Amino acid sequence: MGRVSMSENATTNANDNHINIYEAHEWKHPTKVAGVTWKNPVGTASGTFQYAAVRWFYDVSELGAVSTKGCSPVPWEGNQSPRTAEGPASNLNAVGLQNPGVDHYLEDDLPKLKAAGALVVANVAGHCDDDYMQVVAKLADSTADMLEINVSCPNVTHGGMSVGTDPVALASLMDKLRPMTDKPLVVKLTPNVTDITVPARAAVEHGADALSMINTLLGMRLDIRTGEPIIANKTGGVSGPAVLPIGIAAVYRTRTALPDIPIIGIGGIDSGEKALEYLYAGANAVEVGAAALFDPVAPLRIARELDDLLDARPELAAKLAAGKTWR
Repeated sequence: MGRVSMSENATTNANDNHINIYEAHEWKHPTKVAGVTWKNPVGTASGTFQYAAVRWFYDVSELGAVSTKGCSPVPWEGNQSPRTAEGPASNLNAVGLQNPGVDHYLEDDLPKLKAAGALVVANVAGHCDDDYMQVVAKLADSTADMLEINVSCPNVTHGGMSVGTDPVALASLMDKLRPMTDKPLVVKLTPNVTDITVPARAAVEHGADALSMINTLLGMRLDIRTGEPIIANKTGGVSGPAVLPIGIAAVYRTRTALPDIPIIGIGGIDSGEKALEYLYAGANAVEVGAAALFDPVAPLRIARELDDLLDARPELAAKLAAGKTWR
């Protein structure tokens, strides 16, 4: 049996009366990312997962991995409202990396996830190189399994530009972070560049163990009653089904340029079939983001769909289990 009725057959966690919409599943097709085994190739994307909310619906240990909200050295309040808007087959957001800071993460969020049995990818955010270094220093010996470095933030150390758009700045940042921890470092790349393989190569040559892509694209919506931007920040990040072809192309091009680096594909994934496209493009795994905003159980649903799809694709499944990719 797969998904079950909440009213008739849903299981209840005896410890806290949480309802699991999905029964326990015996995963058949694991993958490896930078030497770390995921029980299946599907994780959550940073920024769209909140354990306090989804724990009522499914067991997070069933996921391949959980990439958590970006951590900063101190609490960040984020941007002014309104912070979100809709687009054609897409979502636009400028939340501004609101989070309670790395100390709270270490005391509260991370222990809860590890106690629940999740494989945790801790996402690291910063407005300057020192921000990243402070967070990585505190996470270096934590129980997090991997660290995901979000290089899409405006960085004052490098003139306010996103480090992910400048391979020299990215190389400099990675040279500082790499010696600080033995944990696998995943660099999350922005698509707002001419050629994503250029920063990808810089990240890998300066210590990245894996890459995740893509982060959101730059976008804007206008209120036709006023002629002004709907979002207070004026621009925001575009995610959702509309970005699927862009994400797949980024993975394919990067896999071609860097045949050995593990890649986590992100962007527009709302079904097992779309996750499978990323695996055929050369990804080792995927992260589900915007789909979870309208369907909280989307990451687990997609993981189960993909597990069944891989039954009929033994060659691809065998490659993933060995830490290899289709291309």
